Amino acid sequence: MSTLTLPEPIAAYFVADTQGPDAVARCFTPQGVVTDKRETHVGREAIATWKSGTMRLYTYTNEPFSLETIDGFHVVRSHTEGDFAGSPIDMTLAFRLERGLIARLEITA
Repeated sequence: MSTLTLPEPIAAYFVADTQGPDAVARCFTPQGVVTDKRETHVGREAIATWKSGTMRLYTYTNEPFSLETIDGFHVVRSHTEGDFAGSPIDMTLAFRLERGLIARLEITA
């Protein structure tokens, strides 16, 4: 990972993303929300299911390279490489944090 300093819950998310679906789900509040590919996943169980599906389909790495705060979201740009069509791409991950966890994550390419 780069030398970019991320807020702890976001840094934990990128580490958990290499460890598995349950580790990712634990980064979120109990009612956390993920929006990815125009689909919304609510709650830790749904988030673990979403991440499990993603990990079954693709092998990838993320390298966050920028961070800014916009309208209460921590917006991270990440260079993503893997075995998916269009790789590599730079993705935008917008995180809303709440009580030391992720309350919302919106992913766009």
